[in-house]
Amino acid sequence: MRFQITTKQENGWHSLQLKDTTNGTTVEIIPDAGAILNAFYVKKGDRTVNLVEGYQSMQDWNENKTKGFRSAKMSPYVCRVADSTYRWEGKVHHLNKFMLNGIAIHGVLYDASFQVMETKAGNDHAEVELRYVYRADDPGYPFAYDCLIKYRLDKDNTLTLSTLIHNHDKEPIPVSDGWHPYFTFGGKVDGLTLKVATDAMLEYDSAVIPTGNTLPVEGFRAGFTIGDKFFDNGYVLDPKAPAPQAVLGNPALGMSIEFHADAHYPYLQVYIPPHRNSIAIENLSSAPDAFNNGMGLVSLKPDESMVFSVKYKVNI
Repeated sequence: MRFQITTKQENGWHSLQLKDTTNGTTVEIIPDAGAILNAFYVKKGDRTVNLVEGYQSMQDWNENKTKGFRSAKMSPYVCRVADSTYRWEGKVHHLNKFMLNGIAIHGVLYDASFQVMETKAGNDHAEVELRYVYRADDPGYPFAYDCLIKYRLDKDNTLTLSTLIHNHDKEPIPVSDGWHPYFTFGGKVDGLTLKVATDAMLEYDSAVIPTGNTLPVEGFRAGFTIGDKFFDNGYVLDPKAPAPQAVLGNPALGMSIEFHADAHYPYLQVYIPPHRNSIAIENLSSAPDAFNNGMGLVSLKPDESMVFSVKYKVNI
């Protein structure tokens, strides 16, 4: 078979590797560490490039998982919730899973241990499905739901991440979904290029909370070199634009990563950490603070499900 799935127990954790044996493309997933995408290896000539800034070990993850939230699954809310407080169905809720300057950030599943439900490998693709059963574990989000994550590696260096959220509660529940991966080509991001199918940026206040307004932006569709620019911005993707909705390129290596998001991911957050060795390109189903501002917020009915999907295609 062209594709294979292997498991490893090393560095203090259990990992899954999905591999295309023809071209060597390999992705590493850590179910016990929030089901993160920890590595994405692609070969370019005689060089192997890891496109994801991950963690070296379980100890590394334990010590640093909330310092940037690299590769975290953001569920059931994305980015920030102002004052860690929101109102739903007439009741006020206070989040306390993780707060930064009094603001709840990045959901409640970033450190969850996911169960491996199914693995498949054949001549066309390799696929693994993971599940976490959330049963109102955090008093700030007292609603029951299932989170099923599917990783699928296809030919041509293509990886699809699909997330299914199923409401197990007796009432409608508020839902946002997103990913927080940091992409890298092994050096500073200054020489990389970025294209995004957008003409509008979310206006943020000083706490990086949306004001409800958007601001016009230019040059993103044509693309630009990142240079010394700093990003911690949210963008509204053009729903009529053809895929890919974003492209991160490395002209020096002759490589690029395309981002193909489905209609349930209409927002894109871009962030560059201080070390500038990677760039977070975050597909989001809603704007930050959607539990308060309602921008993209989903109200999921009892026993209802929704799937959010993004595909990363690497060109070499």
